[in-house]
Amino acid sequence: MRIFVTGATGFIGSHFVRAALAAGHTVTALRRGPDSRPVIALDEDQPGSQLTWIDGGLGDVATHHLKNHDALVHLAAAGVKPGAAQWKECFEVNVSQSLNFWLRAADAGVGKFLICGSCFEYGRAADRYDLIPADAPLEPTGPYHASKAAASMAAHGLGVQRKLQLAILRPFHVFGEGESADRLWPSLRRAAERGEDFPMTLGEQVRDFIPVGDIAEAFLRCLGQELTPGVPLVANLGTGKPQTLCDFAGHWWKAWGATGSLLLGQVPYRADEVMRYVPELS
Repeated sequence: MRIFVTGATGFIGSHFVRAALAAGHTVTALRRGPDSRPVIALDEDQPGSQLTWIDGGLGDVATHHLKNHDALVHLAAAGVKPGAAQWKECFEVNVSQSLNFWLRAADAGVGKFLICGSCFEYGRAADRYDLIPADAPLEPTGPYHASKAAASMAAHGLGVQRKLQLAILRPFHVFGEGESADRLWPSLRRAAERGEDFPMTLGEQVRDFIPVGDIAEAFLRCLGQELTPGVPLVANLGTGKPQTLCDFAGHWWKAWGATGSLLLGQVPYRADEVMRYVPELS
């Protein structure tokens, strides 16, 4: 299969590209420029590599770049880091630029669209469910969350109107190699390796933590599924094994042989903290 991938140098994107190449697919990947390196090694310089880079942003990809591709995997997004999320940028990139890009892909005859959504689209609605169904109301609480929800609605409408094979996949709490250094799992590991204590909240939040490699494989599996044209699939991605942040941190703290202590309750909960974010899986 020939796949066009956006966000290919990012956390999920680089893992997906590596998995797709290992599965024998041909990948055309979008990056900002030659200096934009994937967050994990892709072995792209190996003889026989089926990876081609295109440099630029979403707006720089022309229809002719997208022709002769079997599928589009859209992983690009702005505002993923909470502190960096700005309303105008999130909606410009995640909604306007993305929609225009999808329209060009549809015009180019791309047969299948996989759009990466976010569990944070559910926002406050998560408080009302033990297991959040994929058709739960979207009640986002910030610029990134709201822009991803708006993008999902735009993709859904486009899929219906153009009768596309289209899936919107919403990963829950993804972790692993290449994750931004300020996130929980990398921060835990850094403290463990340095023999430092790790201050955190009481850790009562319940989450479904899923390894990034599993997310990459889930996208690959979906590429192999026959989707009904004009009937978009919306699905949550998780493990089905919810746990508290305290238990998650404790597991990895022990696995890394940390000599410091987890300092529970030293960090306050966020003002908009959602205490339970657990998906219903199908």
